[in-house]
Amino acid sequence: MHVPDGFFNAATSISAGAVAAAGVAVCLRGARRELDDRTAPMAGLVAAFIFAVQMLNFPVAAGTSGHLLGGALAAILVGPYTGVLCMTVVLLVQCVFFADGGLTALGINIVIMGMVTVLVGWGLFRLITRVARSRAAISAAAFLAALVSVPVSALAFALLFAVGGTAPIDTAAVAAAMGGVHVLIGIGEALITAVTVSAVLAVRPDLVYGARGLTTPLVLKGADGTTSTTGTVTADRPANGRVKPFLLGGIGVTLVLAGVVSFFASSNPDGLEAVAENKGFLDQATDHLFGSWALADYGDVGGIPVGVAGVIGVGITLIVAGAVAFAARRRTAVGV
Repeated sequence: MHVPDGFFNAATSISAGAVAAAGVAVCLRGARRELDDRTAPMAGLVAAFIFAVQMLNFPVAAGTSGHLLGGALAAILVGPYTGVLCMTVVLLVQCVFFADGGLTALGINIVIMGMVTVLVGWGLFRLITRVARSRAAISAAAFLAALVSVPVSALAFALLFAVGGTAPIDTAAVAAAMGGVHVLIGIGEALITAVTVSAVLAVRPDLVYGARGLTTPLVLKGADGTTSTTGTVTADRPANGRVKPFLLGGIGVTLVLAGVVSFFASSNPDGLEAVAENKGFLDQATDHLFGSWALADYGDVGGIPVGVAGVIGVGITLIVAGAVAFAARRRTAVGV
């Protein structure tokens, strides 16, 4: 759902840019409460993972594809403030290096794909987990949070387009089309988010920000086969003192997704592009200033294999997001 240049007038683009800048500034301060020396590298991995999975468009219906937005996933794994920072880095790297999302629309993309998805996803996730706090409940909450965040983000686009779109389109028709197709995309987003959160919970629950405070019974099995419950296992207590093995494994999975699986992504237009074409405002899109760069359109412009472009993008995102997280973190004496 990357908005290109030309869809919005200057006033709306500038206003959205100001909102995005203010939001990022607030999140830079808020991330200090979520990150420390041990968890800051996780933010870099999450951003790189979202970049990689966003390359994996999946078919939804009627020649339309969708891809992960990732706001809910980022918020659950590293916290809402850090989640916005991760999404901002992903969108910035995509815009500048891959001409994916317009330069003038960067603020709009940060608002609707980053801030809205994080706020809606995290808010719903916290609401559900206040009632049920088991690991199964966390996975279910992640599914629902991601599912809802996508169509809400699509409706936010429709609302902004009604305010400052460059084409005279019926707002209700755009909202209905965007909401409808993005409900289907949201199902894919929900599955990816729930599976990812569940996988990290199974291996390193202490690295899931949304699971902090989770308690589950510790079941002990005796030699005679009997079981007893004693004590608790908490997501605040590291399952393993060192984070590095988990991070290296995560980077490896991310590189495989971007470098190999990306070759099998759907080539169908995504939800926004399909709606824009059907509703007659796709022609409003203008050329990207960096559209002739070798990495533009994930290597298609420069003849670079998509997998190679994806690996480059993962590396850039990992470095930039990691640097931002380390700059925003609170200093601790805990090693990685």
